[in-house]
Amino acid sequence: MLKKIKYLILFTFSWSLWANNFVIDNAHTKVGFEVTHMMISTVEGQFKEYQASFEYDDKTNTLKNIQATIDVNSIDTHNQKRDNHLREPDFFDVKKFPKMEFVSTEEIKIKPGEEGKIRGKLTIKGITKDIVLNVKYIGRIKDPWGKERIGFEATSKINRKDFGINWQKALDSGGVVVGDEVTIKLRGEGILAK
Repeated sequence: MLKKIKYLILFTFSWSLWANNFVIDNAHTKVGFEVTHMMISTVEGQFKEYQASFEYDDKTNTLKNIQATIDVNSIDTHNQKRDNHLREPDFFDVKKFPKMEFVSTEEIKIKPGEEGKIRGKLTIKGITKDIVLNVKYIGRIKDPWGKERIGFEATSKINRKDFGINWQKALDSGGVVVGDEVTIKLRGEGILAK
């Protein structure tokens, strides 16, 4: 019995050497999006406040357990009037729904330099939908201060109306002010948690 306990402890310790937990480095990460404006251009924006973490298993090259929470009030499209409107019930209704969340529902095998798809659940305005993130694992390094870092990029496309963001205005010339399709664009770094 004692031998079995020793093996269990050894196995658990060995597994923990490879299954590393990472937290997002906000100073070197961007949570951005793009949406069509008046059928002829694109508005770019980002959320400046968020927390996120994930696991990467070095032994099996497995990415898993991605969790992210975004402060919707931190939206920034470089136009204060537009940002204030986006915070109102017409769009995100931040007083009622201050957070946006993403949780992965599966894991993928991915090595540095490779691309893959990971599925998860995105919640906006209390509405949860399945989405797919197209992930690129840029690489892993140790910085000059001894911290392990992972670089990544991820994109996805969603329909904002699926999440109850329905505001729209027709143009006299035809078309609409805001496109329905939103492109999510993420890039940045994760730091190995101690």
